[in-house]
Amino acid sequence: MSLGPGIRRIVAGNAGLMTGPGTNTYLFGMREVAILDPGPDDARHLEAILEAAGSAIRWIIVTHTHPDHSPLASRLARITGAKVLGLPPPGDGRQDATFAPHHMPVDGERLSAGECELIAIHTPGHASNCVCYLLERERLLFTGDHVLEGVSPVILPPDGDMSAYLHSLDKLQSHDFERIAPGHGGVMERGKEILAALRAHRLAREEKVLGSLRRLGAATLDDLTPAEIAERLGVDVTTVSWRLRQTPILGISRLLAQQIKASKEWLP
Repeated sequence: MSLGPGIRRIVAGNAGLMTGPGTNTYLFGMREVAILDPGPDDARHLEAILEAAGSAIRWIIVTHTHPDHSPLASRLARITGAKVLGLPPPGDGRQDATFAPHHMPVDGERLSAGECELIAIHTPGHASNCVCYLLERERLLFTGDHVLEGVSPVILPPDGDMSAYLHSLDKLQSHDFERIAPGHGGVMERGKEILAALRAHRLAREEKVLGSLRRLGAATLDDLTPAEIAERLGVDVTTVSWRLRQTPILGISRLLAQQIKASKEWLP
């Protein structure tokens, strides 16, 4: 699927509860091609990428190293000899340990990829090594899992960090873009409004948890488990829905604990 001059998208065949319609792999350029988020190590997806770009592939770029985004990078690099760019995987046990970049883009770095130039923007939160990439000429922001179509991304501690995530949302607002190309789902128009709505949604969740804590009354931080908070919110913790909702509650709980700790440090 074409998203603009020299920009194509191939969707991996890994559709599911956590991946939506599948991981988006983006291709930039025609004579020389950069691949963004090669996706899972899947033979059919590899074949589709090679059929679309083949020997023209010069760069392989990743937004982060969760298993649905980067594992195909190493095999694709061996076949094509392409240079691999991205930040190394954190050691939380949930990452693609095979990912070994040749170059680690710094925040704000302009990456020349043939016919395209991408600006790397460090956006920790969903994962500590998340990087968004801005294609200025199209005012198009590629967000990986930092911003998704129709859903709020999972922030799973300890590597995922809600405070960092909110800061990264604010950071993206300072850049000039109109559309968002996410890691899962379709391209979204009015990108700045989407960021604002996503931030408001996260803060509303935080306020809901705070309301639960007020009703809970005096308690230690050890008492404030996701299950305890969920019970106060009326969530059935035996369902699949709970297992999915536990992660944002845990992320918000961690954020609130950080805020409490910080406030105590400043108390007279």
